[in-house]
Amino acid sequence: MKTKLLSVFSLCALLAATSCQDHREPPASGQLPTPTTLASGLGAPIGLARDAKGQIWVTEAGAGRVSVITPDGNKYPVITGFSVTVSPENTPDGLNHLAYKDGMLYILHGVDDKLYKADVSNFKPGDPAMTVSQLSSEPIGQFVLNYKFKEDTDDSNLYNLTFAPNGDLYITDAAANAIIRRTPNGALSVFTELANIDNPTTVGPPKINVVPTSITFDGDKFLVTTLIGFPFPVGKARIYKISQDGSVDTFQEGYTTMVDLLLAPDKRIITLSVGEFGPQGFAQNSGNIKQTVNGQTTTLLTGLNYPTSIIAGTAANTYYVSSLIDGTVKKITY
Repeated sequence: MKTKLLSVFSLCALLAATSCQDHREPPASGQLPTPTTLASGLGAPIGLARDAKGQIWVTEAGAGRVSVITPDGNKYPVITGFSVTVSPENTPDGLNHLAYKDGMLYILHGVDDKLYKADVSNFKPGDPAMTVSQLSSEPIGQFVLNYKFKEDTDDSNLYNLTFAPNGDLYITDAAANAIIRRTPNGALSVFTELANIDNPTTVGPPKINVVPTSITFDGDKFLVTTLIGFPFPVGKARIYKISQDGSVDTFQEGYTTMVDLLLAPDKRIITLSVGEFGPQGFAQNSGNIKQTVNGQTTTLLTGLNYPTSIIAGTAANTYYVSSLIDGTVKKITY
């Protein structure tokens, strides 16, 4: 049986082996904001999603559960019993990202190769948790494994997801290097494939995977962040733009190990990097958040420890970031 990878960090190691409008300027250099901890004690959090109440839904890969964090920082289990395995790199594998829409959670699991769906419209913090056996699921990973890609990896890692206005769900597969489209009636298709790129270094294979991580719809096109596979060259990760017909083009270049992206209400692009890769792997506390306005990129925050997801808060200039290693969700305001 193939190893199924939960986190981008496990994926990297495997590749190596084989809403208020906000127009304020970012803080000046030397005046970066200081994060505060909203919630701690989480079991390897990966994905975050916010609802209209300001509650944050989080996948805890190491604990095999989905929890909700209230605006005052209290956390409650919502769904338990998801499978957890340990990768060869000794990191937990299983739950990946999730999305919240109209009282439903859409949850990706990279080991089970499934999309799970949970009705949480009537769930109140403190209610008894559901179990995974109560959820409906769809074997989207099996569809990926059966599909013959141009550059077939014979693997699947359902990693992140977003909805388009027509109700279609778009999923990044960080092992197949493709975007999967699911219609509201559950029909699946390959929306697009992301081709390997030339390795600009003298280390590793001549071609390297782009490894799609997050996907965002800006009202006209999709923006997809990439990690870039081993040897994880600095400054070579790209944001791709994908038109609604699946055509792919480069949107922005010059990034490193991106794992998430969000659009501020005024269309500023906020990107999250997991960190810098060195001889001992990803360095601790080397993750960062950057902002791009009119093609100009500035750093909002450095020193993040293996960040995995970033979402906007209800207030302007407020963001929440999960840390896989620290087991926290931190609030960032500037």
